Amino acid sequence: MTSLKDVANLAGVSLMTVSRALNNPEKLTPKTYAVVKKAIEELNYVPSFAAQTIRGCSAKTIGVLSLGTATTPFAVEILLGIEQTVRQFGWHSFVINCIENEENSLTHSVEALIAQRPHAIIIARNGLKKIKIPNALQSYPLVLANCVTEDIEVASYIPDDFQGQLDLTKHIIKQGYKRPLFLHIPHNYIATERRRSGFNQAWHTQNNAQQVTEFFMPTDGEDYRQGAEPLAEMLTKNATNFPFDVIICGNDRIAFVAYQLMLSKGFRIPQDVAIVGYDNTVGMAHLFLPTLTTVQLPHYEMGKQAALHLVENKQLTDVTALFCPLILGKSC
Repeated sequence: MTSLKDVANLAGVSLMTVSRALNNPEKLTPKTYAVVKKAIEELNYVPSFAAQTIRGCSAKTIGVLSLGTATTPFAVEILLGIEQTVRQFGWHSFVINCIENEENSLTHSVEALIAQRPHAIIIARNGLKKIKIPNALQSYPLVLANCVTEDIEVASYIPDDFQGQLDLTKHIIKQGYKRPLFLHIPHNYIATERRRSGFNQAWHTQNNAQQVTEFFMPTDGEDYRQGAEPLAEMLTKNATNFPFDVIICGNDRIAFVAYQLMLSKGFRIPQDVAIVGYDNTVGMAHLFLPTLTTVQLPHYEMGKQAALHLVENKQLTDVTALFCPLILGKSC
């Protein structure tokens, strides 16, 4: 790996001169700067990010502790939102990924994060959950994205799942559907409680609102095929007398299975039964046939707002719920 010393030797200048060329080029004559710049280009020298941080260079850095965000496709736009936002202000960001279920992964990830000497930290999670804040991170300027905590007072940016499901349910009512089957994600998830509350507020304001049939996935379940198992059992027992006119799915992955089950039994979507999802998983709603009506999780916006919170040095420690747009497809 090319070092600062290699650049100095090729340019025939001191280490201090190379350092000035990198950090304060205005302090050099144009001729000296051109010589150093040519050496840097010939050697493909890249300045050490960690060394710049140690020397106290003006560019600030945000370290991102990724709890699965970097290794799953569903929430990776949180990281994109962070990176593109900090770049606009001349800041840098880097990501340390933690595999939550792997022994000692969190400890190693925190150590690696701190070793880079970040000015501030964002903890981002691939799915909305309550987390524990490692003691070593609690003294840093800190923001949470797609997670919350009870350990310390800290700003959190999360989806407004209540609003998202409320708007979706209002759309279902407006379209005239009366007999819903609700296939929830696990009952212990924060999102489940808030989405169910949004649904109930909209649904039970109707005159003569009918009873809702609901099923929940097992606690902490991640195999979303299980979410559609109650539907599969119903169709196995009696596919000719299906009592529901709309299937409300806790996420798009459950909706994907529901599509296959209903189509395989000869049902038409939405003529015979409507299906709606939630998440707009990696922008796939338009790939369903027919296109899926769903709700967009604001992953990019969570990353953006978390980054702005640190860049703008906001002092609020509230939980901020961000708007979840309704995506209108042809499935409802």
